[in-house]
Amino acid sequence: MDSRHRRRRTGAIALLAGIALIAGACGSDDGAAADDATAGAESAPTAEPAPTGPRRIVSLSPTHTEMVFAIGAGDLLVAVDDFSDYPAEALELPHDLSGFEPNVEAIASFEPDLVITGGDFTGLGAQLAELDIEAWDGPAAQTLDDTYEQIEQLGAITGHEADAQELVASMRSRVDAVVAAAPRPDDPIDFYHELDSTLYSADSTTFIGAVYSLVGLRNIADGADDGSFGFPQLNAEFVVSADPDIIFLADTKCCAESAETVAARPGWDVITAVREGNIVEMDDDIASRWGPRIVDYLETVAAVVASVAPGDSG
Repeated sequence: MDSRHRRRRTGAIALLAGIALIAGACGSDDGAAADDATAGAESAPTAEPAPTGPRRIVSLSPTHTEMVFAIGAGDLLVAVDDFSDYPAEALELPHDLSGFEPNVEAIASFEPDLVITGGDFTGLGAQLAELDIEAWDGPAAQTLDDTYEQIEQLGAITGHEADAQELVASMRSRVDAVVAAAPRPDDPIDFYHELDSTLYSADSTTFIGAVYSLVGLRNIADGADDGSFGFPQLNAEFVVSADPDIIFLADTKCCAESAETVAARPGWDVITAVREGNIVEMDDDIASRWGPRIVDYLETVAAVVASVAPGDSG
């Protein structure tokens, strides 16, 4: 087990809950149904673009590193944070900076004219301003529209506006195709999304929860107690009682969970997903980011749903 990934996952869950709390304090509709993840009425705030024309960019956000490469602007990156591991080209750059505890001196040593963050919770933007370094912050997305907007903003900033628009159009088209083809059985398919081995999950008010809702899945975490800001910690008895049809594991990297380890948990052998072999090992990183690969994630989920749905439903 990778202890570094485990520590990061524990911190990330707490951070996600904090983001949700801030969003709730600002008036977002945490209780609204999230069965349309493309609805942007209550979207997460996005920053105004920094002046165009950066030539040296430091990214402290794995999500936005992926976005920058996806729009063809990867050549502008001079350094990334220690969790920016996709695409492979990101690892060819200096990647020792911390996005969770950013060090302004270390960042400034790369002489950037733009620093990208995925949520400024440490006052880094103000510190960079004192050094006359521009900053752009793209907070955690709450809807796919937030993702599209951030991609387009980065396109405008980097001079890759057309590439960004093309990427967004492709993502929208793929999402629409998945939604149109998704089976809609009379009895909804229940699922459990596992964030870590201590049974943290994500309900339908979260970004990833809303992604599942696009294909009509019913989230067992929606029945958990409130007060967790969308990321409840369930217990084994709750999960067994909810009897999900599918279990999606988003803790294969952080916690070395697998279909085998889940099936071996005491009492879990009675769960429909376990009995029928519907335990799906997902990629932790894609599940926790809101970048272009979230459409790949959705397509994987849709394929699983199609395999599980009754043959006469459509």
